[in-house]
Amino acid sequence: MTLSTELAPEDRKIITLARSARARNGVAEGAAVRDETGRTYVAGTVELDSLKLSALRTAVAMAVASGAKSLEAAAVVTEAASASAEDRAAVRDLGGPGTPVLVAGPSGELRASVTAG
Repeated sequence: MTLSTELAPEDRKIITLARSARARNGVAEGAAVRDETGRTYVAGTVELDSLKLSALRTAVAMAVASGAKSLEAAAVVTEAASASAEDRAAVRDLGGPGTPVLVAGPSGELRASVTAG
């Protein structure tokens, strides 16, 4: 795990977008992913009777549904200390094992930076 308070502007942007999705929708998690062209996809946790998806898996699904071929980075804003194995697997499926996954707390502070690996 690598922590740095100096994030690249595009990484700070996806954390901010994830934080906004969480707050706007009043859900447990917000997430954002950036594809190989720089487009971003933002999502919140999905909690329906018949469908439950984490915010990060939802954002990855949105990227795939929109034609993304790869991911440059992913971010999730959550109370959890780290991204779940399932979330990292979804990022890895599209972006590969080296794709960075940024985990931030509700106030946007970076808690962890791991790879999807």
